[in-house]
Amino acid sequence: MEFNGRLGGFPREIRYFVASFVVVLSVGYFTGLLFIGETGSNTPLGIEENYLGNEQDGEAREMKFKKGDREMLNIVHTHILSMAMIFFLLGALVWICKAPKKWKILLTVEPFLSVLLTFGGIYLMWSGILWFKYIVMISGLLMTLAFVLGAGLVLRQCIIPPRGRAPLPWPRPT
Repeated sequence: MEFNGRLGGFPREIRYFVASFVVVLSVGYFTGLLFIGETGSNTPLGIEENYLGNEQDGEAREMKFKKGDREMLNIVHTHILSMAMIFFLLGALVWICKAPKKWKILLTVEPFLSVLLTFGGIYLMWSGILWFKYIVMISGLLMTLAFVLGAGLVLRQCIIPPRGRAPLPWPRPT
C-alpha cells in the first residue's frame, strides 16, 4: 500500500482538522521549551544545575537543590512516555505526506533516539556522569529540529496539498 502523498488527497476539512491538531501540538511543545528557558536549563551548566543543584555556589542568583530519586524517575518516566506519543502521532502524519522516503525515516525515527538520549542522558548525568549534559543538549536540539521539520511538512501539505498526490483508496463523493 502506498502512503506517500495521501494527506494531500484528504478532503479539505480533514486536512484542516489535522493542521489544527499539529498547531495545538506545537503550542504545547514550544511551551515546554519556554519552561526550559525559564529554568535556565538551556545551557550545559544550566542543565547540570537544574538536576544536581547549585548549593555549593554562594554567588548563585537562585538556589537549586539536587533532585531526589522519586522526582527524577517521575520526570524521566513521564517525559519519555509523553514524547513517545507526540512523535508517534506526528510521525504517522509525516508518513502520509509527500516527501522522499529517506527524509521520512530521518524525521520519524531520529526523535525516538533523541528522546532516549535526552531523558536517559539527564538520568545518567544526575547519577554522576556529568559529561552527559552535552549529549542532552545536542539530542534535545536534534529532537526539536525533527519536530519543527515534521510539523512544518505536515502543516504545509495540509494547507497547500502537493500536485500529483496519491489517490485515496475509497471513492470520493461528487
